[in-house]
Amino acid sequence: MQVDLPYRPPIAWDRLVAFIGARAARGVEYVVDGHYARTVRIGKYTGVIRVAPPARDDATGGVAETVSLEASASLEPVLTPLIARVRHLFDLDADTNVIEAHLTATQSIRVGDDTRGLRVPGAYDGFELAVRAIVGQQVTVKGASTLMTRLAISFGEAIHIDDALLTHVTPEPRHIAGASVAEIRAIGVPAARAASLLALATACARGELTIEPTSDVPELMRKLRAVPGIGPWTAEYVAMRATHWSDAFPVGDLALRRAAGNVSAAELLRTSEQWRPWRAYAAMHLWAGASQPTKAGE
Repeated sequence: MQVDLPYRPPIAWDRLVAFIGARAARGVEYVVDGHYARTVRIGKYTGVIRVAPPARDDATGGVAETVSLEASASLEPVLTPLIARVRHLFDLDADTNVIEAHLTATQSIRVGDDTRGLRVPGAYDGFELAVRAIVGQQVTVKGASTLMTRLAISFGEAIHIDDALLTHVTPEPRHIAGASVAEIRAIGVPAARAASLLALATACARGELTIEPTSDVPELMRKLRAVPGIGPWTAEYVAMRATHWSDAFPVGDLALRRAAGNVSAAELLRTSEQWRPWRAYAAMHLWAGASQPTKAGE
């Protein structure tokens, strides 16, 4: 199945998929040459999706105002919720012209040619994102991706398709909730972090915690911070990506503080007041400004 998904231009596609690709769990998802692919499960249906960037018009030099979603035929019964998840993952409903006009008016956020149309990467699966945020505490982006890969292989369901790069479906809460701390530690995380993952998975498996785009943000933040090992940074980051709360702002993030001029968390929090209600997008621009432009797939 193939569906064209419209978005509001402009879109900084290379930046968007580079961010997602750098954090991908091998075997579950990947980015190559600006194209995104992953295994998916919705209810009892499993399959693979691939998302292609906006097509270029050689005659005009412009790009189409759609991205192309290709999905396994096995996912046809759940095509509508699948489309919603993909739109959320790539933040296709954002009006970046309005957002960037507000941010640049403060004269503290710069929008360059390669960051015009910058989106907040969402999450295909809220639980998966929360797990990624926990394993990413105090490790590098690359290190966290390695841990997520091990987690997927250890607890995810194997899938057999004609793509050697896609081997597993991301673990569901019940898969991790049924494990012991020792079994989770085996992927290479400290005991305290393994206990956090177990507590998160248990709460989600029991239905006590739901991480969805429609979640009530204050309630979600409260429940997340009640999980041992989840502090303000992790809760804000999950809310930022899992719910697309536009005002989420992980103020304690060291890279954000450096990008803002090596300021303290308190100073950054005061500065961020002028970016409301688009602080999540301000964070993306600060992160982008702190790094060199990256070609998708590198």
